[in-house]
Amino acid sequence: MPSITVSNLAWSTPDGRPVLSNLDLSFGSERTGLVGRNGVGKSTLLRLIAAELQPQAGSISLAGTLGVLRQAVQVDPTETVVDLFGIADALDLLARAARGDADAEALAHADWTLEARLAEALGRLGLDVSPGTRLGTLSGGQRTRLGLAALVFAEPDFILLDEPTNNLDCNGRRAVIDLLAGWRSGAIVVSHDRELLETLDAIVELTSLGATRYGGNFSHYRECKALELAAARHDLADAEKRVAEVAERAQATAERQARRDSAGRRKRAKGDIPRIQLNKLRSSAENTGGANARLAERRNDQALEDAAVARRKIEILQPLTVTVPPTGLPASRTVLRVDGVNAGYAPGRPVLRDLSFTATGPERIAVTGPNGSGKTTLLALIAGNLAPWAGTVRLAADIAALDQEVALLDAASTIRDNFRRLNPEADETACRASLARFMFRADAALQTVGSLSGGQLLRAALACVLGVHPPQLLILDEPTNNLDLDSIAAVEAGLRAYDGALLVVSHDEAFLAAIGITRRLELRPVHAA
Repeated sequence: MPSITVSNLAWSTPDGRPVLSNLDLSFGSERTGLVGRNGVGKSTLLRLIAAELQPQAGSISLAGTLGVLRQAVQVDPTETVVDLFGIADALDLLARAARGDADAEALAHADWTLEARLAEALGRLGLDVSPGTRLGTLSGGQRTRLGLAALVFAEPDFILLDEPTNNLDCNGRRAVIDLLAGWRSGAIVVSHDRELLETLDAIVELTSLGATRYGGNFSHYRECKALELAAARHDLADAEKRVAEVAERAQATAERQARRDSAGRRKRAKGDIPRIQLNKLRSSAENTGGANARLAERRNDQALEDAAVARRKIEILQPLTVTVPPTGLPASRTVLRVDGVNAGYAPGRPVLRDLSFTATGPERIAVTGPNGSGKTTLLALIAGNLAPWAGTVRLAADIAALDQEVALLDAASTIRDNFRRLNPEADETACRASLARFMFRADAALQTVGSLSGGQLLRAALACVLGVHPPQLLILDEPTNNLDLDSIAAVEAGLRAYDGALLVVSHDEAFLAAIGITRRLELRPVHAA
C-alpha cells in the first residue's frame, strides 16, 4: 500500500532558524491540501519528502513512487516536450520501426501504446502541442501544465505539487483543478487556491506548533476552524468568569480574615487571653493570612493565564475585520473612460485593439481573460505607465495602482516611513492607528518593507493607500498570487471595507466573489478577435 510517513521531523535554515520541529504526519492514497502561513515550511516539507533536502532529525519513509512539480518549471529552452517526458529514445524506436529500420531485438522493447498515452496525458491538461515543440517557445503557464502532464504520464503513486495554479489563466486553472478532481492516487498539494482545495480529500494545516489534519475538503476545514473559534470564545468566557470569581473569593477571604483579626484585637485589648495563647493566635493568623494570599495569587495567575491563552487562540482564529475612511465617491460620477484604445509594445503587434468601456461610481470590475489578452497592459495604460497608440484614457478620480511587485513602496524603508511619505498630512497617531487596522501594531510597523513576505507586503501597501484618504479608484494586478490563506483573508477584509471604485485583474474566483465584484470586463487576445 503506497504511503508517506514523517516521524519526529526537524529542519532549520542554514543560519539556525527552526522551520519544522517534531513533525509527525502520514499520507496515504488520498489527495491532501497543505496550507499554512507563508514561511511556516510547506515548500520545505515537500522538498524533504522529495529528498531534495535532508532532515536534521527524524525520518521520512516512502512506500511507492513519487512525482514532483515545483512552483516554477525551469527548463532548457532547447529541450522539447519529449525531453521533458523522458521518452525521446522510445519515440525514436517507434519511428525507426515505422521506417523498417529496427531489428527484432529492438522491436521486442518497443512500447506501442506510447504515442496514445502521450496524447492522453497532454489532452488531460488541455495542451495542444506536438512532441517536438521546444519548451522555450511556451509560456510559463503552458510549461506548468506540461510538467503536470508529464506527471500524469509517469503514473506515480504520489504527486507533490507546489502552488500548481499560480500564474495560470482561467483555462489553465480549470485544467489543473479537473486533473486533481479525477486523480485517484496520492497527492500532496501546497496551495492557497480555494477552488482547488475544495476538490481534495483532506487538509493539513501547518503552523509553528506542528501539523493538524482535517478530514474533508476546504469547506469542511473552514467549518472546523469556525467550531474552534466558537470553542475558543467559550473558553475565554469561562476563563474571564474564573478571573472574576477568583477575585471575589480573594476579596471575601480577605474580609473574613480582617473580621477575625479585628475580633482578636478586641479580645487582646480586654486582656482576658493569656500572653502565650495570644502569641499562638497571632502566629496562626499570620500563617493563615499568608497561605490565603499565596493561594489567591496562584489561582489568579492560573485564571489570567487561561484567559490569555484563550484570547490568543481567538486572535489566531478570528477573521480579520478592517475599517477604512470613506472615499466620498458619488454613485453617479464616471471615474474612468476608455475610448477606442489601441496599445501594445511592438509596432504592428497590438495587444489591445478598439477597447472602450467606462467605470461609474463605486463599481467593482474584474478584468478577466486568458494570458496574453492584455489585462496587465490595460492596467498600465490606466495608471499612466503606458501611452495608447490610438484612443484615449480619461481619469476623473484620484487613483492608486498596486502591481504584483508593489513598486509603490520603498523596499529600503520601514512600513511606518512609507506610510508617512505617502500620507504627509497624517500625524504619528493617525499613522499608527491606520497601520494597526491592518495588523501592523507597535514594532511590527517598523519592519523594513524589503523583509516582508508577499502577504505582508500587499497588506502594508493597502494600509498605506487606504489608511487616511483612500483613492476613489484602486487598481490591483493579481493580488492573491503567492499569498497564504490568512493574507488573502486580510486583503479581502480591507477591500470589503473600501467604498471606492475597484478594477482588479484576478483568476481567483473565490477572491472575486469575496470582494463583491459587480461587473466583468472580458478581454480576448487580439489575434483571436
